[in-house]
Amino acid sequence: MQRLGLILHITPSRNIIAKIENVPRIGETVVDENLKPIGKVFDILGPVSSPYATIAPTIRNPEKLADRTVYTLPSKRRKEKNRYG
Repeated sequence: MQRLGLILHITPSRNIIAKIENVPRIGETVVDENLKPIGKVFDILGPVSSPYATIAPTIRNPEKLADRTVYTLPSKRRKEKNRYG
């Protein structure tokens, strides 16, 4: 688990915008402090020095998450075998 950042607001299209501290990979699962999944990282935007993440929520009421810190769980990726050895 890695600290992602602080949720700033919910867009009219119900996506979550977070000010991020550690840049995640697209598709990583976002969880709250109780490890409850709240969504997946959908996009990274803004300047490199101060990025933001768009999170596609998987919960009914993302509005209740405003001003809370969220975390990421790294996605489980299969290791690819080297075809030459």
